[in-house]
Amino acid sequence: MARGRLIIKEERFKITVQRLCQQLIENYGDFQDTCIIGVQDRGVFLAERIADCIKSEQKSSKFDFGKLDITFYRDDFRTRNTPLQASRTEIDFLVENKKVILVDDVLYTGRTIQAAMSALLAFGRPATVELLVMVDRRFNRHLPIKADYTGITIDAVDDAYVRVELENIEKSDRILMFSAKR
Repeated sequence: MARGRLIIKEERFKITVQRLCQQLIENYGDFQDTCIIGVQDRGVFLAERIADCIKSEQKSSKFDFGKLDITFYRDDFRTRNTPLQASRTEIDFLVENKKVILVDDVLYTGRTIQAAMSALLAFGRPATVELLVMVDRRFNRHLPIKADYTGITIDAVDDAYVRVELENIEKSDRILMFSAKR
């Protein structure tokens, strides 16, 4: 992939993750009846980072952790030209009456989150669902979906592409924006 414009470097990225973690600790306390669920693929890696941060800051915290695949819940899955490859859903608990923290890397049109909420209902009816994203692209929302916890907000034109890169995958924590002409 061509080199994009650097939006956030590694140090600020780590500070942003720490801030998101602290906000969750402040709002959820001991995390009783709470679960953190990452949206496959990239939301899972961010969710793991958030979960590890919470556990290191507050060792008494107990919460369930899951990975949610939304491939066949998307409203556009039949319109793709290439075959879809689903990821694995790993949720070995019910979300019935739990507080769910849904985690994804980028909130753009809202369609991924709509699909995630539909897929989540297969595991019960949660008491609440809150959304944590590293990047909120603010414009171009197709659905009335809003993040409860946001790392950064980016205003980007329609065709721009925002990528959250994580140390355990790309060897560096950073956020890049690519122009429409990649």
